[in-house]
Amino acid sequence: MVVVAAGASVLSCPPIPVLAMPAPHQPIVILGGFLITAEAYQPMRHTLAERSGQPLERVELVPVGRLEWLLTVLPSAWARILDRVALAVERQALLSPTGRVTLVGHSSGGIMLRLFLDDRPFEGRRWNGRALVDTLVMLGSPHTALKATPLRQRVARELPGCPFAPAVRYVSVAGAVALDPASGQASDTARRMAPAAYRNSSGDAHDRGDGLVPVSSALLEGSQPLVLEGVAHGGAFGPVWFGTPEVVERWWSAVADPQAPCSAPT
Repeated sequence: MVVVAAGASVLSCPPIPVLAMPAPHQPIVILGGFLITAEAYQPMRHTLAERSGQPLERVELVPVGRLEWLLTVLPSAWARILDRVALAVERQALLSPTGRVTLVGHSSGGIMLRLFLDDRPFEGRRWNGRALVDTLVMLGSPHTALKATPLRQRVARELPGCPFAPAVRYVSVAGAVALDPASGQASDTARRMAPAAYRNSSGDAHDRGDGLVPVSSALLEGSQPLVLEGVAHGGAFGPVWFGTPEVVERWWSAVADPQAPCSAPT
């Protein structure tokens, strides 16, 4: 099992390559972002299944309801969601030709999945997700913030950077939209929220980001970075976001090909 009680023996990992590379037909488990419905991720699932050459059931979205997201100010709510991640990963790993799974986390989901990889106790659980995971893709995840929530601060403090590399490959994907209405890249919601969101994260209300998370916050130190111009945080922040099929193809190409060029923040 991936989830074990604190104090019990942790799942032992089978041998892993020196540098983890995602297999093209390896199952994918997705954990979405705060208050975003499952329907929003269906185009992402279909695109990933097509691009990875797998049936749709090998690309699994972890179900999380709106009320459950609202409760994620509590450690117990994180634990319940990550228990669900563990079941999905376990289920898909049994069907994986490599015995491994690729994780994709959007927004807060990416932060939570960093915790899932660890084997230290959290709310009476020890997931040790890295035993079955060799790649973690984080889409617009706020890794650093001046005003982060206590649980996000805990992840940043206890698991800085990419502690399980190179056995687990970390890929950070940031979006960058122009807030000028003439650009057509950002919604009214993004233009209204971005200054305060950027200020709370980096201290700069005019920072560059996806309408909610600055590029500097979304790029986890030590990870493979990718910056996508014209890509908003979510559908509420712009017409093109991380789950838009054409954008999924862009970031998945970088995941599937580690030699693909990555744009750098400016």
